[in-house]
Amino acid sequence: MTRRAVGFARGFTLVEVLVALVIVGVALGASLRAVGGMARQNEVLRAKLYAGWSASNRIAELRATRVQPAIGQRSFQCPQGRLELVCDEDVKATGNRYMRRVEITVYSDASRREWLTTVSTVLANGSDM
Repeated sequence: MTRRAVGFARGFTLVEVLVALVIVGVALGASLRAVGGMARQNEVLRAKLYAGWSASNRIAELRATRVQPAIGQRSFQCPQGRLELVCDEDVKATGNRYMRRVEITVYSDASRREWLTTVSTVLANGSDM
């Protein structure tokens, strides 16, 4: 009788070790890919949060000045933290001559023009409030 037949075999064969290594490698690769995707999503969410703050800041600035903005479009830098953001402001007339519709669209930067958020509001003429 051989040792293997009696149940005294010890250790693993080379094939078993290689199969185990392949399984562990595939699992680690999948987990690294998932972590990388989560990190990228975190960056996108942070950029959108900062973009919302930039747009809200501009609307608060317009309200604080209490002056009705001129109808038209303009673009300006609106950085937040380390992000270089670009805001497009579009002011339109409404049915009421004392009100203006203001839409602020925020992009990631001037070259890529990746849309992040749009905030819209209606502003009243400050002198009539």
